[in-house]
Amino acid sequence: MIAYLGRIVHDNDAEPKLDDDVSSISKSLDLQGSIENGDVSSLASKDFGGLYSVKPLFLIKPSGAEDISRVVKLASRTSNLTVAARGNGHSINGQAMAEGGLVIDMRSTEKNHFEFLPINGSHYIDVSGGALWEDVLTRCVSRYGYAPRSWTDYLSLTVGGTLSNAGVSGQAFRYGPQTSNVTELEVVTGKGEITVCSETLNSELFFGVLGGLGQFGVITRARIKLQQAPDMVRWIRVVYSEFEEFTRDAEFLVTQKEGESFDYVEGFVFCNNDDPFNGWPSVPLDPGHEFNPTHISQTAGSILYCLEVAFHYRNSDHPTVDTAVNGLLGRLRFVEGLKSQVDVSYTKFLLRVNRAEEQVKANGPGDGPHPWLNLFVSKSDVVNFDRTVFKTMLKDGVGGPMLIYPLLRSKWDDRTSVVLPEGEIFYIVALLRFVPNGPSVEKLVAQNREIVNWCIKVGLDFKLYLPHYQSKGDWERHFGNRWSRFVERKASFDPMAILAPGQNIFRRDPSNTIISREF
Repeated sequence: MIAYLGRIVHDNDAEPKLDDDVSSISKSLDLQGSIENGDVSSLASKDFGGLYSVKPLFLIKPSGAEDISRVVKLASRTSNLTVAARGNGHSINGQAMAEGGLVIDMRSTEKNHFEFLPINGSHYIDVSGGALWEDVLTRCVSRYGYAPRSWTDYLSLTVGGTLSNAGVSGQAFRYGPQTSNVTELEVVTGKGEITVCSETLNSELFFGVLGGLGQFGVITRARIKLQQAPDMVRWIRVVYSEFEEFTRDAEFLVTQKEGESFDYVEGFVFCNNDDPFNGWPSVPLDPGHEFNPTHISQTAGSILYCLEVAFHYRNSDHPTVDTAVNGLLGRLRFVEGLKSQVDVSYTKFLLRVNRAEEQVKANGPGDGPHPWLNLFVSKSDVVNFDRTVFKTMLKDGVGGPMLIYPLLRSKWDDRTSVVLPEGEIFYIVALLRFVPNGPSVEKLVAQNREIVNWCIKVGLDFKLYLPHYQSKGDWERHFGNRWSRFVERKASFDPMAILAPGQNIFRRDPSNTIISREF
């Protein structure tokens, strides 16, 4: 058990006193960016989840890494100030907040880096940690005809934000998460040091930051692997009434060699009824094509499954697309007659969730709370999960998508800070609730807790993705045998526990020490 890790002794002046005079503080820090007073109504006190709201002391809009370094060093000269990097505010449980601390708005740095790099026959793009993935997509494709290989479903997220977690979508079965598709980072550590790192340079920091939940540094630049962008995508959905057949086909597709499968594989659960958000209407891709429930067997249960796949192609390939797609679909066991497909541009396909979000905001509770829950569940336990969670607890839906699809552990790098279930195949489960304000929010948060507690009680092999825990025991269980490595990295790169206090993993102690979680 380690309760004390390191101590920083400062030779500089006494602890600085901070007041509400923004101009004097900005001047003393010599910031090139700007600084604003913290306020409960400011963006720094809120996030997408809408479940938490805390007031920071200041919101800083840095011009670049040097400003961020100055802010972190300022915090280190105090006994209690913390620093949180905020991307586009898409966290769910206040992970990017800093109560009474300093919140860094990374979006102010979005245009600092954008450089296309051909290196030894491969292609990369250097982008700012504060850049949005949707902007990276459109600029890369329009200027160079290239694009990153691995994505998230929703692209109004910052590069640094997703790399601090993992970054997962339907391409991850082939290329791994976004954390497996970055070769170099520039990071401001919890000591305020601006450090370039990679697999071969400062590698412990590099792998620690990837999936590190913001605990070891703020990502200010990332070098991302690229591939030639296709012109078009054939986007297809097929329906299953039996979970075992759905998983058999999904696992078959993700384990095929490149060129012998689809380029994107996801799936979701929906209700066997006409509910507009949770049922049949949520399946068709073509607005002119209605779901025909007469194809569903009378013996089908209250829950159905949709496999969503995509096939990339160049315009010149169009004559052969039908043959390739039909050959793959012919090997699947979906319900005959329940197939929906459209052909869309590659960019339009990747921006599909952004468009869906706009529709939700226009027609429903898009700006309300989002008590989402994301988990990784091992293949060995996913049937039990389906039986208890989908078919029982959530048989009436969640007011939004219920995603589930397989991923391959061999595509993830064990040296990063991400933790996964055991086994080569595991599933991501995402309960993406869209609900109005009101008492129902508390009930849904309680339901999320019930699901997690059930997983623990029956001994499921699972991990929370975008984890949020309140106790040291929960965090130790989450990291398992990786906990000691995580603590050691914290001691090396943020020994005063200044960074990312909203994650609630480590706490800043007035004595300038880390009080670690027991292990």
